[in-house]
Amino acid sequence: MTNPTATSKVLPVILCGGSGTRLWPLSRSGFPKQFLVLAGNNLQQSLFQQTIERAQGAVKSHGIHAPILIVTNEEHRFLALDQLRELKDIQATLLLEPSGRNTAPALTLAALFAQDHGDDPILLIMPADQTIQNQPAFEKAMQSALQIAETGVIAILGIAPSAPETGYGYIKAQAQGAQSSYGMVVERFVEKPDLATAKQYLEEGGYYWNGGMFVLKTSVWLAALKEFRPDILQATTMAWQGKSRDTSGDAVFIRPDKELFNAIPDESIDHAVVEQCPGSQFPVEMVELDASWNDLGAWDAVWQVGHPDANGNVTRGDTVLQQTSNSLVYSSNRLVSVVGVKDLVIVETADAILVADRNNSQEVKAIVKRLEQESREEKNLHRKVNRPWGWYDSVDAGERFKVKRIQVKPGASLSLQMHHHRAEHWIVVKGIAEITNGDQVITLYENQSTYIPQGQTHRLANPGREPLEIIEVQSGSYLGEDDIVRFDDTYGRK
Repeated sequence: MTNPTATSKVLPVILCGGSGTRLWPLSRSGFPKQFLVLAGNNLQQSLFQQTIERAQGAVKSHGIHAPILIVTNEEHRFLALDQLRELKDIQATLLLEPSGRNTAPALTLAALFAQDHGDDPILLIMPADQTIQNQPAFEKAMQSALQIAETGVIAILGIAPSAPETGYGYIKAQAQGAQSSYGMVVERFVEKPDLATAKQYLEEGGYYWNGGMFVLKTSVWLAALKEFRPDILQATTMAWQGKSRDTSGDAVFIRPDKELFNAIPDESIDHAVVEQCPGSQFPVEMVELDASWNDLGAWDAVWQVGHPDANGNVTRGDTVLQQTSNSLVYSSNRLVSVVGVKDLVIVETADAILVADRNNSQEVKAIVKRLEQESREEKNLHRKVNRPWGWYDSVDAGERFKVKRIQVKPGASLSLQMHHHRAEHWIVVKGIAEITNGDQVITLYENQSTYIPQGQTHRLANPGREPLEIIEVQSGSYLGEDDIVRFDDTYGRK
């Protein structure tokens, strides 16, 4: 087979904006599932990192060197950046959305970026929160998809259904005799079905799961969007024209205009464009992907792709099981012991525990909705929260006090800030701290401490070569994370 990109460049686009609420309490809005280590061939890498390497491997296998374009949320930019820096030889640009407007605006941002750089590259669109365990099979399918896209046709990867799944949309593709050289012609797309309809699809054949992976030329996407949803194209173009650009080390951040972007209609790639394409001037062909794909849409899916013991249990962390079968037990911080149960999901984190029937694990979303209605912090943040300068762990709290363990990376610093409602006492337990406290700048070493009065301007920095660790004791009438007035910040936060 000839090189599929003999005339076109390829731009892998990683869509990294999901929240993964069905995998609560491990996945939260402040640390969503794509950044978690859950499953796959490399259990030292997050789903996001595996997706980056999968995309890089796919283009390299065809003799192509391509930078990666990542579309993610402004809130997650440094989380994505930290995980990118753990990988080797990855050149990436991050497009930062100020809010989630679904995948059609995200892809349009990527297309406008590609258009600004000339050429007409083929966009290889991949969600960041899936697992594919057979890389050679993925690369083979992607080669066919690239061949299709080179001709100006939209290519989509479809997964042969192994069960009557109601959580996926389906692709109806024509029978074998109607195939093109590389893929099957797509007749139509169908919404997530009920169970009876899903069973019917399996009995009829010719239906495939829609995994949300597309391959198409930049010009084709923009032309199809102009045809079917010109409002999205116009609104996204206006936001793109107002973009700003900055850097953090070797990383490039591009931000569309916030106000204009927030006005873009919220719509998916499928609903906005692709579902309208069959039978139009924008044909779609499907390549079957048989590569052990899973979108990890619920805890039951994590159990399915795990490595079970003799009793069908999948475990992670410090666990002890007795007379237990076909269960998923996930421990993050402490010993979890389980006796005499079957078909359960048990997930332990520092501040929340989930126990669910494995077959009803999709309903975790209802728990997350209740937490949101009750304004519970456990919906959004873990007890341990990553920040661009390091992390903090809220180890204790009570009326009018909170205790945090804080670690600051070498050479990093927190913002110059002030709190209206709380005072803080800092004790250095490891490393060297440079502290701005009002008009004074002092250096503290292990076992030394200082007091930050309420309303005092202050900053914590690590001038050393080793991580700085402190214990922070807050006291006051209000201890929420939103009581921060920033005057200066290395990371552009406000």
